[in-house]
Amino acid sequence: MGKGTMMQYRNLGRSGLKVSAISLGAWINYGSSVTEENHAVEIIHAAVDRGINYIDVADVYATGAAEGVVGRAIKGMKRSDLVISTKAYFPMSDNVNDRGLSRKHIIESVNASLVRFDQDYIDIFFCHRYDKETPVEETVRAIETLIQQGKILYWGTSMWTAENLDEGLAAVREANASRPVVEQPLYNMLDRDVVEGDLESAMERHGMSMVVWSPLAQGVLTGKYNDGIPEDSRYNHVDKDWFSKQLSEERLSRSRALNMLAREMGTTQAALALAWTLKNKHVASAIIGATKPKQLDENLKALDVVICDEINARINAILKPA
Repeated sequence: MGKGTMMQYRNLGRSGLKVSAISLGAWINYGSSVTEENHAVEIIHAAVDRGINYIDVADVYATGAAEGVVGRAIKGMKRSDLVISTKAYFPMSDNVNDRGLSRKHIIESVNASLVRFDQDYIDIFFCHRYDKETPVEETVRAIETLIQQGKILYWGTSMWTAENLDEGLAAVREANASRPVVEQPLYNMLDRDVVEGDLESAMERHGMSMVVWSPLAQGVLTGKYNDGIPEDSRYNHVDKDWFSKQLSEERLSRSRALNMLAREMGTTQAALALAWTLKNKHVASAIIGATKPKQLDENLKALDVVICDEINARINAILKPA
């Protein structure tokens, strides 16, 4: 972090759990060919040394291998200093029940995650998507069972709509169960539609916070693609058709304008983008991906960035719809 920078910690909704404003995500980077395990462990240790206490994983990341890497990385650390999350929903095998949010899959998935982490509990369990095939009440009661067993402490959702959350909270009240405290949506300067509006209202209504994924728009908001595609970019590790849409000229032109503004402010484009995301009062943490400790330091500069009304107005002018 920059000289004098202190990590910020924010509560998840109306719970007592505090997470670092910048958190570390394991998607794509860990447990696969992108980052060797010894480098992944180095990054996780560097993140914790810098005050990051929240590490976000999912069972489906590298088909469980990411959980194993994180589990080995945190061995020897004081467990109570960390907030570890994982998720379930997506298929983990060809088995018809090895997917979704049924009672069977949630309980079996959490037990399997605990084995891979080699831990006794998970701090936050996320329903990785909304499951149209399983009654929400069944999901809520399965999660409550795991909470009562001490295997998970809090739970949340990922990419649920406001309507999905209303349904889930109604089931929670009916079952007198533990309510979700966090939603994990896609949110950044270039992808705002999912969050702004109805979902923000749902956060207020249900006393929840957001931890957001892809706050740098898969690297677009770092400026690394402003002049082309670097050889070491994650472009080479994701679906090319999907990622090409992330690199549309409309998005890149906004990225270039933001880069100029960041330079004028004396900061980096990535730091400005993260600071903008964290400015949203509903966001508790922005989940970053890092393959080098240097990237951690670059991203943590966001905590020193102040977005005044004038700068915010200039950002909005850049981001306004074409």
